[in-house]
Amino acid sequence: MEQTPNEVRTEQPTLSFFTKFIGSGFFSGYAKFATGTVGSAVGLLFFLIPNFHQPYVIIPSTLTLLALGVHAADKMEKKFGQDPSIVTVDEIVGMWLSVWFVPFTYINIGIAFLIFRVLDVLKPYPAQLFDRKTGGWNIMIDDIIAAVYTNLIVQISLYWL
Repeated sequence: MEQTPNEVRTEQPTLSFFTKFIGSGFFSGYAKFATGTVGSAVGLLFFLIPNFHQPYVIIPSTLTLLALGVHAADKMEKKFGQDPSIVTVDEIVGMWLSVWFVPFTYINIGIAFLIFRVLDVLKPYPAQLFDRKTGGWNIMIDDIIAAVYTNLIVQISLYWL
């Protein structure tokens, strides 16, 4: 059956397993509640992998997941609507970026986690500007901004304490 000009297509895009896996932050976005916190916590689990905190591991891992995440988040947003809670890859990227070059201790990682969660919820300027826009990049950027602020707070705190 042909579509007439006045008909609107309502088909939802089909998502691949890979898109769901990456976009939902390794399926953390399917949690029943607090998906952002669950996604950030999944990001923490990677620090159990030996040497994950080393710059030669965490930097390319973060950048790779960012690139894949922008694409997956964009596709998932088209299916589920603007900045859907199921998309948590941004939380993992943000968590990892929060601890770039932070001296590795589980206490430092835990403090960064708490600060990142608070800033991710509060959306300090200019994060809130991107939070209102659509697209995979905008889903990711507000968490990147919160992560940069987190990293600066942790680095400055460690320097002065």
